[in-house]
Amino acid sequence: MKILYLDCFSGISGDMTLGALVDAGADRHYIEEELRKIQIEPFTLEWRRVNKRGISALKLDVILDPHTPPAHHRHYSEIVEMIHRVGFNERVIKLSLAIFEKIGVAEAKIHNIPIDRVHFHEVGAIDSIVDVIGVALAIDSLEIEKILSSAVPLGSGTVHCDHGIYPVPAPATLEMMRGLPIAPTSYSLEMTTPTGAGIVSGLVDEFAKGLPPMIVESIGYGAGTRDLPNQPNVLRVVVGRADPYMNKWQVHHEEFSHEHVHGHQQPEHHHHGHSHKHPHEHNHERHHQEHSHEHGHGHHHQEHSHEHNHGQHHHEHSHEHNHGQHHHGHSHEHGHERHHQEHSHEHEHEHGREKHSHGDHSHDEEHPHVHHKHDNDGPHHTSIRQ
Repeated sequence: MKILYLDCFSGISGDMTLGALVDAGADRHYIEEELRKIQIEPFTLEWRRVNKRGISALKLDVILDPHTPPAHHRHYSEIVEMIHRVGFNERVIKLSLAIFEKIGVAEAKIHNIPIDRVHFHEVGAIDSIVDVIGVALAIDSLEIEKILSSAVPLGSGTVHCDHGIYPVPAPATLEMMRGLPIAPTSYSLEMTTPTGAGIVSGLVDEFAKGLPPMIVESIGYGAGTRDLPNQPNVLRVVVGRADPYMNKWQVHHEEFSHEHVHGHQQPEHHHHGHSHKHPHEHNHERHHQEHSHEHGHGHHHQEHSHEHNHGQHHHEHSHEHNHGQHHHGHSHEHGHERHHQEHSHEHEHEHGREKHSHGDHSHDEEHPHVHHKHDNDGPHHTSIRQ
């Protein structure tokens, strides 16, 4: 998943965001060509490389035509209609409207009017419209699927606007950040603008105290207008891939096929005959060895005959044990396939098992069991895939 992290340690604004996204690799030509579709007063985009307290950052300025003064006020409904009719792709429309909707809802609440009657002042100006739609185009260009952000410092003090002197953060900015994490700052100035707050509240999916788990692909720095005394006034954006280990380090254990057949015969009151059969078949495919094991065990508790054939080794063992009145029958069959070695093991054991006489009870039990044994000479194999 392609993710974008907004590192807002010096706040956020529209021009800082657009500059940082282009610095991180968004297609500037695509953004400029699409922005030309907007039917508003003429403007040009000026991109400059600046230095903010030791950090090289991209500064964006929207330059208006001095001979065509902008319409200062634009209603929310006008902006929505304009975005729909210019021919942007569906994702750009959705992202642009998400930002403007947050701003419109906040302004409507602050002024206590319906959202359709909200008229934008600073946000309705040409540069703010360009910033919002430009950010949407940049996110589309980078193919971002998820957006995360740090906590956002809003600033303090006062700011001049069309209504007079307002506190910082501006009422609409604070309203948009309601329910979202904000960070303290010692600067008595506006660190986050209404457009910046609209971007955060409208587009961010999650908040994180630091960089999320990711593989970093690109980093961009967008410059703000002011110079701060003790830190660079830039927005840092980080683009990359999320959850790199989720698929890379999945462990898949080999599957074993087990077949069990149980046959139980229990005669009447004084005579019991039990027959148990447990055939197990195991097939393991690995790369370097091939084993074929066949084990036939018939245990007669007074006689044991073992024959082992291991390539160049031949062993014969004869054991005699007297265990009374027990009969066991065991048969084992294992098939292990590997590529470079073949081993054939044949074991035949005969156990006559269990004859019991208890008064007038007669027990004749025969238990053929299949036991499986795993070769511990090699490592337990797991498959790791990316």
